[in-house]
Amino acid sequence: MARPARLTSLLPLVAMAALAGVTYWLLQATLPSAPVAPEQPKRHTADYFAENFSVSELDTTGTTQYRLTAKSMVHYEDDENSDLTLPAMRMFQPQKPQVTGTSERGTVNGDVSIVDLYDNARILRAAGFGDPQMQADSEHFRILVNDDVIETEKPVKLQRGPSVMTANGMNYNNVTREMKLFGNVRGAIASSDINGGSSK
Repeated sequence: MARPARLTSLLPLVAMAALAGVTYWLLQATLPSAPVAPEQPKRHTADYFAENFSVSELDTTGTTQYRLTAKSMVHYEDDENSDLTLPAMRMFQPQKPQVTGTSERGTVNGDVSIVDLYDNARILRAAGFGDPQMQADSEHFRILVNDDVIETEKPVKLQRGPSVMTANGMNYNNVTREMKLFGNVRGAIASSDINGGSSK
């Protein structure tokens, strides 16, 4: 007969514990939740650096399509862009002369699809495969890597062999080797380019 009396004496304690638990749960449910701190926007601050920077893109056969190098690189966390010092962009096409873009400073976006060259920017296509050397000078060139296109909206001086021309803008397709000049185009075209010479 002692066991029922013992169970009876425990019932109030169990009821009090259950009541305390329910009360605590109700209290937590009705309290205002702690404010969530807003996500801090990324700042335009450098998050890493590199000296003698180099990155290359290969095709499916392992052949280099382009190579971007710079004396130094500073990457920024907010827009994933990088500032480059003394950048050089080399583009390779099978059975065609190498094209190299250089400048004093430059920028490259996060996926290396756009490279901007600033200050004494130069595009140099080596001579070869039936074409003479070609050189373009401007204060800015933009290289659209995925399209293999080089363009500028700034005044440009173009030298192709003995021919020299100036214009207010330029678009050069490295795949088709087609050059377009815009605006006020002036210059002297060598007779070899007029009489049977390549226009690319």
